[in-house]
Amino acid sequence: MTALSSSRTTAPLSHMAGVILVCISAVVFSTAGIFTKGVDANAWSVIFWRGLGAALLSMGYLWLRGGVRDEIARFGWVALLAALVAASGTAAFIPAFKLTSVTNVVLIWATAPFVAAAIAWLIIGEKPGLKIMISSLLALVGVGLTLRGSIGSGHLIGDLLAMWMTLMMSIFYVIYRIWPDTPTVLPNVLASVILLVPGGMLGAPLATSHPEIGILLLFGLVFAVASITLTEGARRIPAAQTALLGALETPLAPIWAWLLLSELPTTWAITGGVLVMIAVIYSQTERRDTLSKGEATDGHQD
Repeated sequence: MTALSSSRTTAPLSHMAGVILVCISAVVFSTAGIFTKGVDANAWSVIFWRGLGAALLSMGYLWLRGGVRDEIARFGWVALLAALVAASGTAAFIPAFKLTSVTNVVLIWATAPFVAAAIAWLIIGEKPGLKIMISSLLALVGVGLTLRGSIGSGHLIGDLLAMWMTLMMSIFYVIYRIWPDTPTVLPNVLASVILLVPGGMLGAPLATSHPEIGILLLFGLVFAVASITLTEGARRIPAAQTALLGALETPLAPIWAWLLLSELPTTWAITGGVLVMIAVIYSQTERRDTLSKGEATDGHQD
């Protein structure tokens, strides 16, 4: 009876922890456009300094936590795959901000719920519930409205890079859903280290001004915090739900861009952002309904 009660308590708590962690990552990730567009350094220089800061700070976190040996022992081909996928996504993510608007990037990114749900369904048969599917489609409509307002703006390359980043991070979610014991920190560190080489060759990191280096190293800290909370949260909740919660950055990022970069979102973008927020909130009612039904059944059986 004690073990059963403990399992009943642990499952909802684990799910709630996952929701909170992914929400934190979404808030932190929403500042990425500010860091990227707020400096004169080119995209690959941003990738270099951000990656260096993220790698150093992530390793410091892992060392303080005493988990270096454990993550090395568990580092296998799945962790390497996660690192390569994350590196590919980051390589598209930063240039996307330079080549299109912050609003476009984050709202294309909001299609991740649909992409992640489809991948998880095809690969592991994790069929999302009806509310998750409705929410995903609603978020997709929101993105469509936003892109409607930017047709003919010359942002095609940036938009395509944002789409590639969305695909990569959706795969990243599913990797941790399939193999939840995969190390979380070392793959992100390796992803940053991998990008130091092209960043040094294609960018001009040594020509970056000292103030901007400081800003980009801070960006690395922000990225490290967001990556750690995302991967820790993603292993606790379904892939589609992770992506939907991650969409919380969608309405936040344009607000930062408006306040700090004077980048005004279009009416279409505002409308799309509202729909994405509705989708996120609506998607959460599915889990609460499921838990309520489970608690009612357990009470009847006891």
